[in-house]
Amino acid sequence: MRAIPTRIHGVLDYSFGLLAAAAPWLFGFAAGGAETWVLVGAGAAAIAYSLFTDYELGAIRRIQMPVHLWLDALGGVILAVSPWLFGFEHRVWLPHLLFGLTEIVVASVSQTVPSYERRRGGRAGSA
Repeated sequence: MRAIPTRIHGVLDYSFGLLAAAAPWLFGFAAGGAETWVLVGAGAAAIAYSLFTDYELGAIRRIQMPVHLWLDALGGVILAVSPWLFGFEHRVWLPHLLFGLTEIVVASVSQTVPSYERRRGGRAGSA
């Protein structure tokens, strides 16, 4: 079931990006290594591709919503395993895992067609 409308997904994207980028300082693990920059990079990337997504909050609208959701899910998987992948699990791992799992869940329950497309009778697959 795709319960999150694309407009809400957009708000979540930008909020996620800002919170992820600030998390190392907010939660006190900004040591300047991979544990810091993986989250900063994930947040910056989420904001960047959100700006290019074809949904209500996209500025340039070149990336279709299904592609955006795949980027979210892939980023979530990488973020979730990053402490073990990059070897900083002994310092911090829970924020990366939680941010990653959140990104995967939100991607899996977000609608794939923006509301303006549904109103126009646009692309199928809005369920």
